[in-house]
Amino acid sequence: MPHRCATWFVLVVLLCAPLTGSIAAAQEPLAIGSQDDNDGTDVLGAFGDSFKLLLIEHAWRIAFQEKTRAELGGKFWLDYQRSVRMPRQWGDTDAGWVNYLGHPIHGAGAGYIWLDHDPSAPGEFSLTRRYWTSRVRAMVFAGAYSLQFEIGPLSEASLGNVGMRPETTGWVDHVITPVGAFGLIVVEDALDRYVVRWTEERVPNIFLRMLIRLAANPGRTLSNSASGRSPWHRDGRPIAWR
Repeated sequence: MPHRCATWFVLVVLLCAPLTGSIAAAQEPLAIGSQDDNDGTDVLGAFGDSFKLLLIEHAWRIAFQEKTRAELGGKFWLDYQRSVRMPRQWGDTDAGWVNYLGHPIHGAGAGYIWLDHDPSAPGEFSLTRRYWTSRVRAMVFAGAYSLQFEIGPLSEASLGNVGMRPETTGWVDHVITPVGAFGLIVVEDALDRYVVRWTEERVPNIFLRMLIRLAANPGRTLSNSASGRSPWHRDGRPIAWR
């Protein structure tokens, strides 16, 4: 029981902490947005926020996955070494919705974190070379984040020993996460520009407008939460009462 209570405490702290800065963030512009377009990407900031996202995701695993909690005991480094392996097949025994929906969303969350720290990245969908180049860079970052999430020091392999059984690791995560993240980011950007904006101009209810943003942009919602902003945040587009 104490272990379960501690797990819930960690989960609540990690989920609520990123939102504590939401009010302050709404009152003043982000430092990222104030940078000149010629400034380089804030790599340390991107890694810091992606680390917060990683903590949130692992806290969620520990709180809600019995199979993960069951593998937390034992010899950490020995079990971790046995869990890191080259996949032998495409699938990893996870459900289809986990591999083809959940992983692209968590990859898109990491990709949006990179974009948030890249002052040269366009904020909305367009057909310009600048837009597509920025999204490719976000895909690369999502791929690196995914690799760490799968087999890094703070990963499914180290926290839960995923991979110790050969059938639980597959190429699907290494491929679908970054590629799916790229596709989902582009789709979310297009939805935000052509659907969400159009809807917001015609919907007076503030809570419904928040819900529309959350539903249309799950990757952005995830990155916002990890970056200390309200989940429905958009640069230059605060949601206000009408």
